[in-house]
Amino acid sequence: MTFMTEMLRRSFKAGDDKRDKGLTTPPDIERRDNILYGTDAAWQKLDVYRPKGTAGKLPVIVSIHGGGWTYGDKERYQWYCMNLAQRGFAVVNFTYRVAPEFKFPAGLVDTNLVFEWMFRNDEWFDMEKIYAVGDSAGAHMLTIYSAACTDPSYAARMGFETPRYPDGRPFVPAAVGLNCGIYEIDLGSKDTSALTKGLMDALLAEHGSDEEIALINPIPFINEKFPRAYIMTANKDPLAGPPAQKHLAEKLAAVGVSFVDKTYGTEEEPLNHVFHCNIKTEEAKICNDDECRFFLEG
Repeated sequence: MTFMTEMLRRSFKAGDDKRDKGLTTPPDIERRDNILYGTDAAWQKLDVYRPKGTAGKLPVIVSIHGGGWTYGDKERYQWYCMNLAQRGFAVVNFTYRVAPEFKFPAGLVDTNLVFEWMFRNDEWFDMEKIYAVGDSAGAHMLTIYSAACTDPSYAARMGFETPRYPDGRPFVPAAVGLNCGIYEIDLGSKDTSALTKGLMDALLAEHGSDEEIALINPIPFINEKFPRAYIMTANKDPLAGPPAQKHLAEKLAAVGVSFVDKTYGTEEEPLNHVFHCNIKTEEAKICNDDECRFFLEG
């Protein structure tokens, strides 16, 4: 672990502890915890949450957590994910391998393993209604993964093959929620922050080779098969505020993919990075309602 990532983890944890203080499992949620989806029992575990009293297969949301590619796990995201489940979904919340202990594309490989696990355990899920959400670094990862589902050559360059349905159709999420994400990384730009450069140094084994930079910039790989997308940010987000999503929205429009580009917050009531994870707030409720409605209604 580097000094920067150690400090970042401490800072993120302190903020998340404060945000989530007092939260407990809602009485209307059934949870199944610590299911192994890979071979690494320390990292490759997931939880499944669903409303109590429901039977059969439910529409499902898979959550890819944020944390600057270096922090986070399913325990940290359980409250947000159970809150989503209260809207009538089964929700898959998983831990993936993070940097600097593990290098790109380890987190993407783990994400793919989760979807493969779902295909082996589909008695819990409506596999025709698989949605996914990601925030911050998780939104970046979800964009990469969604593009890989629609471009096998992109997936192959990262060393994995995305799942297929039993009838041979390639799996692509029905829709995705991309929340407060950064979708373009240019280590040579004077506008790229020292924080982003440090995180990329921790994440990338070759510290930013041409091949690595190409792979972590998903917009060029987006095609017309990319899933419907709800792109969300906050008006005072210093990391991923508008116009961070501008070129992503332009590419989706150019290839004919349906999307919503939404900025939350006003000058009178500004909002910050990943505000939607603070489920105690009305602003998070509104945003998460909007996104879940988009999933189900289009």
